[in-house]
Amino acid sequence: MMKSLKIKLVRGRAGKNYNQLATLDALGLKKKDREVVKPDNAQIRGMIRVVEHLVTVEEIDN
Repeated sequence: MMKSLKIKLVRGRAGKNYNQLATLDALGLKKKDREVVKPDNAQIRGMIRVVEHLVTVEEIDN
């Protein structure tokens, strides 16, 4: 069974640096309180690490 991650943007994007904004865009998080489901892999985990202070992450089963 493949694991997935539910990622929710809980803090706003205003005033963040370019790297963090680009990472949020790549994850598909454009607005506060939006959620996306992504596969649990090393690339997504690395992206989460860049913006970990702005998001919450929950593991879910597919």
